[in-house]
Amino acid sequence: MSDITHEEAHTGPIKTPKQLFWVSVGAFVLPVFIIIGLVYFVTTSNKLAPGATDVERGIAERLQKIGTVEVRDANRPLVAGAEVYKAQCAACHATGTAGAPKFEDTAAWAPRIALGFDTLVQSALKGKGGMAPQGGGNFTDTEIARAVAYMANAAGAKFTEPAAPAAGGSAAASAEAAPAPAAAAAPAAAPAATPAPAAPASAEAAPAAAAPAAATAAVDPAVGKALYDKSCVACHGAGVAGAPKFGDKAAWAPYLATGIDTMLKVAITGKGAMPPRGASTATDDELRAAIQYMADAAK
Repeated sequence: MSDITHEEAHTGPIKTPKQLFWVSVGAFVLPVFIIIGLVYFVTTSNKLAPGATDVERGIAERLQKIGTVEVRDANRPLVAGAEVYKAQCAACHATGTAGAPKFEDTAAWAPRIALGFDTLVQSALKGKGGMAPQGGGNFTDTEIARAVAYMANAAGAKFTEPAAPAAGGSAAASAEAAPAPAAAAAPAAAPAATPAPAAPASAEAAPAAAAPAAATAAVDPAVGKALYDKSCVACHGAGVAGAPKFGDKAAWAPYLATGIDTMLKVAITGKGAMPPRGASTATDDELRAAIQYMADAAK
């Protein structure tokens, strides 16, 4: 009897394999899950305060930082095109990543060089395809243009790397242009001395003469070609993103059927992949001239 009592005194609470299994789970597995849960709770950055409402949530989201302000030294020396290429452009152009024309690949650069230096620079500044605006870097527009010239020249172009823009260039141009209105005012004052009967005739003739002049300026082929070469050729030159290709009669036929006025409205508001005004600052008359220039080439 004493032996049985002594054996029971040394027996623990675990008497079966099933009890041993559950004790093991509770002692090892459960603490692991508790620790994981605590770590997730502490490290997560999207916790809401207890009792937060939708209004408070919206206010918190609107107060989040959405951008940064970077101050650049406008007087620092311009970076050479080769340095801009090494620091920024080589990431894609050195290997031809994401469709970028490979550095020194004459065949890949030839059709792009044919578009002209200004068109290439605009594509680099605004972004195109997989390339972000300005290549996603921190260089100035002039430095980006220098890099474009450097890469194009390595593939056979003869572009000149642009220099720093003159600080007083625009002011000097304005000063030179200022006397012109004053000089033009002198001849305009002469008709005031003409007899009274001639005045109505002059008044009637002025609007009649002004209307043809305005119409001519609106559809001036030179103005249209200049805007096309600057902005429109990026898409219409090769038919990018569904744009009717320059000179392609079949592609332009349905657009020509709608009339110049309708095409002008589409150009002003934008359509599909084309942004309003083709991402340019052109006036309505300049846009009309560019549309007329492209339309005439497809007739």
